[in-house]
Amino acid sequence: MTEDMLHVVEWHNGEKDYSPFSDAEMSRRQDALRRWMAEQGVDAALLTSLQCINYYSGWLYCSFGRKYGMVISEMAATTISAGIDGGQPWRRSFGGNITYTDWRRDNFYRAVRQLTPGVKRLAIEFDHVSIELRQNLEAALPGVEFVDVGKASMWMRTIKSLEEQILIREGARICDIGGAAAVAAVGAGVPEHEVALAATAAMVREIANAFPFVELMDSWTWFQSGINTDGAHNPVTNKRIKSGDILSLNCFPMIFGYYTALERTLFCESVDEASLRIWEKNVAVHRRGLELIKPGARCNEIAQELNDMYRQWDLLKYRSFGYGHSFGVLSHYYGREAGVELREDVDTKLQPGMVVSMEPMVMLPLGVAGAGGYREHDILIVTETGAENITGFPLGPDHNVLRG
Repeated sequence: MTEDMLHVVEWHNGEKDYSPFSDAEMSRRQDALRRWMAEQGVDAALLTSLQCINYYSGWLYCSFGRKYGMVISEMAATTISAGIDGGQPWRRSFGGNITYTDWRRDNFYRAVRQLTPGVKRLAIEFDHVSIELRQNLEAALPGVEFVDVGKASMWMRTIKSLEEQILIREGARICDIGGAAAVAAVGAGVPEHEVALAATAAMVREIANAFPFVELMDSWTWFQSGINTDGAHNPVTNKRIKSGDILSLNCFPMIFGYYTALERTLFCESVDEASLRIWEKNVAVHRRGLELIKPGARCNEIAQELNDMYRQWDLLKYRSFGYGHSFGVLSHYYGREAGVELREDVDTKLQPGMVVSMEPMVMLPLGVAGAGGYREHDILIVTETGAENITGFPLGPDHNVLRG
């Protein structure tokens, strides 16, 4: 019945779209992966994660339960998309693209086989490939040896090029715009979601204004009040802000797959003395953390020194996560460059070109004086001699007690 229906096609439509990255930048990324492949004796790489496909092609896919991929060989780079996406994946990909149709369940694997003839050693992302996908790849590619590329790619992505840094700076600038819109919307009786909507709308509009052609997707704001501040990733609710509430502002513009963030502790109208003391201590930890970020500093040593500050105030028991992380192609639902986390179990040395946050947080539970979650967050680009803080939004009690 399907003999006259194509299974794998080139569905190119229109022209290649605008990218914030030059052809030279995209070639640099792909060639770095090819050098690793040559060193490892790997014939080709099959990338499947959002972060890797976006990093090496410029295209961010929408999975919706389907499989996507990108094959990089010695001579070619080709994304694999589903028919439902039309020509958009080709327009956004630096390189070629082929489309598989829904007419047979194994058409994705047909596309993979088409792009990997004669391959004996194939790199795949062990941290992304599920057991089922691995089994299906083994069945589709009998005799092929699989090698992990996930960790190697992660380390490549941790060093940001100048073009990446330019985009990240734009993200930080737009974070500040979102923060200002949120502050303007805060007031006693205002629901959390209205503040979040104001911030997100301001960021999306500025992203649209800042680039000739951009896909407006995935930017968001978490805005929490009162007990909702106890988790850094707690979702927005319709809870109404009360006078005296502790507030957490979290702005996340997503631009061409790149994540940036602004996070601040605020208070509505007034701050009580117990809360003020905790807030000031957390700001002091934050400021010291900013000083510690520099080339050659080890992630775990930064964490240990900041732990000592919390310990002297008996606040270490209230700390809830690491002190910072890498930036780049990542999001709340994909990607993470786990090799650059400011935590006790990460001994990575910071290098020029890395982009990291400083974001200390403590959470005091209900029943304790000053109850709530306190968190500040800045973005820093590590340079040859130190680090540049690219976050401009004001910090601390002198600025963020919002009296209307």
